[in-house]
Amino acid sequence: MICYISIVDDNSSDAEYIAELVKQWAKEAGYTVFLSVFPSAEAFLFEYEESKQLDILLLDIEMKGMDGVMLAKKLRQNNCTAQFIFITGFPDFIAEGYEVDALHYLMKPVAPRKLSDVLKKASANLKKAEKRLCITYDHKIDFVPLSEIYYIEAQRQYIFIRAKHGDYRMKNSLAEIKKELDEYFIQCQRSFLVNLEYVVKITNSCVVLKNGLEVPISRGMAKEIGKEMIRLF
Repeated sequence: MICYISIVDDNSSDAEYIAELVKQWAKEAGYTVFLSVFPSAEAFLFEYEESKQLDILLLDIEMKGMDGVMLAKKLRQNNCTAQFIFITGFPDFIAEGYEVDALHYLMKPVAPRKLSDVLKKASANLKKAEKRLCITYDHKIDFVPLSEIYYIEAQRQYIFIRAKHGDYRMKNSLAEIKKELDEYFIQCQRSFLVNLEYVVKITNSCVVLKNGLEVPISRGMAKEIGKEMIRLF
């Protein structure tokens, strides 16, 4: 699973401590986390307005300038659906979290186990909300998260789906299945759609995925794939 996590805290030592805990949790849970750390609400907003990529926000409440509660309210007003985890040294602000649908409050100094438990809950919520592909095969139906699909290959009137927890084959066309996917999937060759989240290397003839799989690409596609990866990541 891939998730985007940001930490906003004007205390650099606290921010670094939380960042290390997040990295440790991600490693133990087997998640790919894109982690960003910001020294102020204003610095975070500047970056967020460009990317809009946010799943979990670990947010200090008391900061110079815009405080954490004000930032959370501003994000909700702009329809941000990320999960907020407030971090504070003072319990007086807890009531305000209900206004922004905060997932949890953590008191400083943050206990590693408590943060791990809250992140586990947040990631479970993300999985529930994650877009899934409905796959029908052998009179069965599976709903596979898009983030677990490595690539999809057209095989005559069928499509072959290589995914993290198994492979599938069902009757459909690449053009039809493409409509069900998100922007991370690109048609790299006439018969292949590849999930760019897993690409670690691009050659003139193929892309290499994190698990070592190679997916063929059309002549001239290497540059376009590279551009898309820069845009997305």
